Amino acid sequence: MTRPEVLTGPSVSYSSQPPSLRDCTKKQLLEYFENTYSLDEWVFTSIKDEKYFYKCPDRLRLPLIFYYCHPAVVYVNKLLLAGLLKKRVNPEFEAMFETGVDEMSWDDTENYRMGGAYKWPPLKDVVEYRRKVRQKIRDIILHNDVEFPVTQDSPWWAMWMGLEHERIHLETSSVLIRQLPTDMVEKPVDWKYGPLTTETPVLENPLLPQSASTVRLGKDADCPIWGWDNEYGSLKLDVPAFEASKFMVTNREMVEFIQDGGYEERQYWSDEGWEWVQYKQAKHPPFWVCNRGCKSNCGADLSQYSHCANPTDDGSNVNGRCRKYLLRLMFDVVSLPLDWPAEVTYHEAKAFCAWKGPDFRLPTEAENHMLRGLQDFDANKIETDPVCGENVTAVYNVDFAYGSSTPVNLYPPSPSGCCDTFGNAWEWVEDHFNGLPGFAASMYYEDFSAPCFDGKHTMILGGSWISTGNLASRFARYAFRRHFIQHAGFRMARSTNNDTPVKVVETPVYVLGCPSPSRVQNGVPAKYGVKAIIQPSTNCQYVEDTNMWFRQIVKQQYSTNGASKMEAIFKRIRSLAWEATTPQHASSILVIGCGPGKLAFDLTKFSSEVIACDASARCINFALKLKSNGKYCFTNDDKFENGDELIENGHESYVEPPQGAVLENVDFKQLTWIPCELRNFDLIINMYLDRAENPLAWIIRMKEMVRQTPTGKCIFISRDWSYEKLKDTLEPDLSLVKSEKVQSNSKMQMWLSVWESGDA
Repeated sequence: MTRPEVLTGPSVSYSSQPPSLRDCTKKQLLEYFENTYSLDEWVFTSIKDEKYFYKCPDRLRLPLIFYYCHPAVVYVNKLLLAGLLKKRVNPEFEAMFETGVDEMSWDDTENYRMGGAYKWPPLKDVVEYRRKVRQKIRDIILHNDVEFPVTQDSPWWAMWMGLEHERIHLETSSVLIRQLPTDMVEKPVDWKYGPLTTETPVLENPLLPQSASTVRLGKDADCPIWGWDNEYGSLKLDVPAFEASKFMVTNREMVEFIQDGGYEERQYWSDEGWEWVQYKQAKHPPFWVCNRGCKSNCGADLSQYSHCANPTDDGSNVNGRCRKYLLRLMFDVVSLPLDWPAEVTYHEAKAFCAWKGPDFRLPTEAENHMLRGLQDFDANKIETDPVCGENVTAVYNVDFAYGSSTPVNLYPPSPSGCCDTFGNAWEWVEDHFNGLPGFAASMYYEDFSAPCFDGKHTMILGGSWISTGNLASRFARYAFRRHFIQHAGFRMARSTNNDTPVKVVETPVYVLGCPSPSRVQNGVPAKYGVKAIIQPSTNCQYVEDTNMWFRQIVKQQYSTNGASKMEAIFKRIRSLAWEATTPQHASSILVIGCGPGKLAFDLTKFSSEVIACDASARCINFALKLKSNGKYCFTNDDKFENGDELIENGHESYVEPPQGAVLENVDFKQLTWIPCELRNFDLIINMYLDRAENPLAWIIRMKEMVRQTPTGKCIFISRDWSYEKLKDTLEPDLSLVKSEKVQSNSKMQMWLSVWESGDA
């Protein structure tokens, strides 16, 4: 069988150092791009046959063809947003491959794009697309001068973002490929697994005392090493003395947990963790292999496949007490390496700690930094970040030093005495993911971090064997849902005197389709030895999306005791929309920031295609129920009081759609960013600018989304964005038609401006 050709450049098996934002050369930037692009493709040379690119290794993810193409699409979309790229390469691909699947729940159903009627393009077309994008980016780097230093508002920031985003997908794709049946994959040329053992087996994992210290998290805006938005800001924490295990918890230790009935004992698991165990019917860590036909994560036509269908107790698997267990590596199954770190979900890590004793827990983010024992970062010596050092692979298992984990005692310990404080496997920590003080979402990727500041995402730190670039940086902060499968393990910690501070996000986050906002299920992650630092989410949308705000905006739009507070504005918009969507111009309308949907329902009276979106799950849930039921009844939790100017029917408060609305003509979507698949609208109405974290990014996006014909128009409604502020960004692509101030019934003044396509 001939492997499909997926390389668009040279095959490489090493990682280059990330270029400085302060003063790198074109040669250095180009080399880092070529290395990034080639490394990603090298991983995909492991797929034996083109047909396997269309398999779903994980039911919560898309086929591998998506992950092969997606990073190239992100380059294009971000560089267009930044203005470094002037024209799309393939609009259809840049819509199809832009947005993946967020693994927000362990029992999600399969995404509609996983199979069935959805048609993915042939591999050869995708390879050719990657080839074209490669050349486009080479041209941008070679034929444009970078203005240093590259700052967060520089268009070149988007170039670095594309590079580090693709390196994230080395991790993503490797986890997925590792879940494919082994007969579908083959080890690439030059791929080298780590040693299974060292001369000295790890029979003990002692707790090492760590002195009290002060830790500063975060980095400065002028740091010469590029980072994601969640890394910026500053937080100082006083960390009391504690103990931490010298090694990450090993497979040997995990076997003991299993043999003691760890996966069968409810007492060791959180409520959420036990639900996951029952749903998954989990009996061991996800990459382990036994002979009991365990449930796999595969989706679509692989949903019945089990890694654990092979006999494993034939006497050839001689590895001590775990005779029946094997380990799935990237492309092969081997005898379980007892001294490698156990790769587990957060739920499994916490259950193991509970099994060890009530005072055992995971380290906190601050403790994790202490264990690294690094000198303070010097912005003038970027090598003080290990990823920028000359010999990083001599002291850490990162940067493809090996194509797998290694024994936990293979590399030297840090000054704390602990091993693998960087690399080998990511480490789960106790803290919830949140922005640091001073957090601001990136204008080029507003929804990269902020949607995860919900108290449901737990941090992983330190990187794995496949971590390169930003992922291997001392500043890297990543997080996933607690059921997430990754090359991730853990080490144990224990408080000795004072309680250790752990960051907990307790902002109630409303999840679409749920009857009430969900709070953090377990509150403080650890039961003993920690002190919760209660934080509001640094996602301003989560903080503002309260029941009180929801009641207020519904009243503003739907109040029946007199005209609603927004009616004057809506009336003017309807008039302008009618002018822009006359019958001779078949109309499609997009409403951004629709709130609970009153205007969108109104527009269905003269448009057969209205798409309305908002970041608020409460508002979209309200609008969807109003559409499906023809009426929204308020529960005791969100019921309106008498005098709140909503329909009262006995003891029931309810709202109905506007009279004459054609309900089947509107579709509501919860979106934190506008994907490329939403485009070519005759009319776009943007009411979201005053709520957006980075309004400029949304304004730039409008220019691409409106139909490039004389009928294509955009209407902006904002308290702050007058046409004078908009024109520098919109012109010459869009031309001003009219601008006016509109006063609502509540005396609130809004700027309203109408723009038409530059081709008009």
